[in-house]
Amino acid sequence: MTNINPADLPFAPACERNKEPILAELVRLLKKQSCVVEIGSGTGQHAIYFTEHLPHVTWQPTDLSQHLAGIEGWRAYRPQANLLPSIPLDISKTPWLIPPCDVFFTANTLHIVSWELGKLMIKECGHHLPLGGQLVIYGPFNYRGQYTSDSNAHFDLWLKERDPASAIRDFEKVVKTADLAGLQLKEDNTMPANNRLLVFEKIAEK
Repeated sequence: MTNINPADLPFAPACERNKEPILAELVRLLKKQSCVVEIGSGTGQHAIYFTEHLPHVTWQPTDLSQHLAGIEGWRAYRPQANLLPSIPLDISKTPWLIPPCDVFFTANTLHIVSWELGKLMIKECGHHLPLGGQLVIYGPFNYRGQYTSDSNAHFDLWLKERDPASAIRDFEKVVKTADLAGLQLKEDNTMPANNRLLVFEKIAEK
């Protein structure tokens, strides 16, 4: 038994809302034993929930150092044998010091970080993945320069008011950046609340 009060742990309502639809896709995508590095684990809610339902997957949470205590709190409250201790990762500092993996997963990061950092993140994922490895990106995207909903347009305005470097990214630019990193788009999945789940596969060394 743990003495941790879950009310004291970091909690993001968005993670609670989207964890089930994301898991449904991950169950399909991660049928084989694999090691996933999660970029920007945030509160740690996704890491806990996904590892509970994907016992054959080893999950490596990462984030900036100041967020790791919250992730470790969740690990202590609901320990999973396949959930590794969180490690610091600042995507701007290369080379990344991360364990080998065959899948990268990231949720709601591309619209938060600057586009320059977003491009660097995709490039580094391509560098670290083996051939056949996957990059899975969850979040909102624009298509042909257009918002997919009024709510996304309002969300984008809020993002830019909060930080001018943040913005909903263009799907086409993300795909082009991934292609330059040897990553080919395999799936563009519709998700609830005007989000998408993009799946890229490493097909070449770049």
